[in-house]
Amino acid sequence: MKRLDHYWYTHNFLSFLLLPVSWLYCLLIWVRRGLYRSGILRVNKIAVPVVVVGNITAGGTGKTPLVIWLAEFLQARGWKPGIVSRGYGGKTRHYPQAVHPDSDPAQMGDEAVLLARRCGCPVVIAPHRADAARALLPACDIIIADDGLQHYALARDIEIAVIDGARRFGNGHCLPAGPLREPLTRLRTVNMKVCNGGVAGDGEFAMRLQPLAARNLADEARARGIESFSGETVHAVAAIGHPARFFNQLRALGLSVVEHAFPDHHHFTEQDFRFDQFDDGGRTVFMTEKDAVKCRPFAKLHYWYLPVAAELDPAFGAGLLELLEKMPHGPKTA
Repeated sequence: MKRLDHYWYTHNFLSFLLLPVSWLYCLLIWVRRGLYRSGILRVNKIAVPVVVVGNITAGGTGKTPLVIWLAEFLQARGWKPGIVSRGYGGKTRHYPQAVHPDSDPAQMGDEAVLLARRCGCPVVIAPHRADAARALLPACDIIIADDGLQHYALARDIEIAVIDGARRFGNGHCLPAGPLREPLTRLRTVNMKVCNGGVAGDGEFAMRLQPLAARNLADEARARGIESFSGETVHAVAAIGHPARFFNQLRALGLSVVEHAFPDHHHFTEQDFRFDQFDDGGRTVFMTEKDAVKCRPFAKLHYWYLPVAAELDPAFGAGLLELLEKMPHGPKTA
């Protein structure tokens, strides 16, 4: 990931060499989207509003905390949301598949299990998200699609793009020369843009990820304020799209961090946590909540995870409700 960041987020000779491949990629993206817009490729419409949350850059931008916020926000206002996801990293072969708080993340995917644990609403995974959405009917009256911005086979009523406020769009090139999944012009067509961290730009709603109390992985009843770890040296483990965000967050909270970055959606084993070779005086292990769902089978009392909660500009919620009121499905009343 560090090597990718080096050329995706700077202008350099390697990214220059990859530009022809990037242009071909952009052409294919444009053709593919055109096939869906023209009806040549089928777009599946769902009988309830569909809100898609995604991004146009590779790597983590904070989509999952926003999906959790949306589910809680909508439930508080009388909606019955359901969440659909790809279930990336899972190995189940039967779709659509309902995900429960105690589901095996190796089968269902770490993000899907995290959403089931945190959201208190139905979660269904399937490679074809329309199949997952249909499986949620009629129990749900609104669908939230996690990481579905480029999944054009599912018709959507509202598109929300999440932007990494610190890294933004890197060198502005599409894959593989840069981090963009789609050209920057794609952002002109989304309904709402959310900036996670950094300074929100014009037309963007600010979002901050606020740390909650640290939770013990072996004993969920144990919780400690993160400030109680201040000054302590910890082993920080992250298998997310942008591990540096987690490491920097811990440092900003006063912890001394020994970094252990793994590939996104890495399937952890107990051997991954043998840090005896590090002569740094630290024993406590900290990880993200997404990683924690995979590590419970071999958790120890010195393993902790840090949940976060998204805090959004109040205007975002008001804007979302305004968009929903204009839906042909009709406004929702609590």
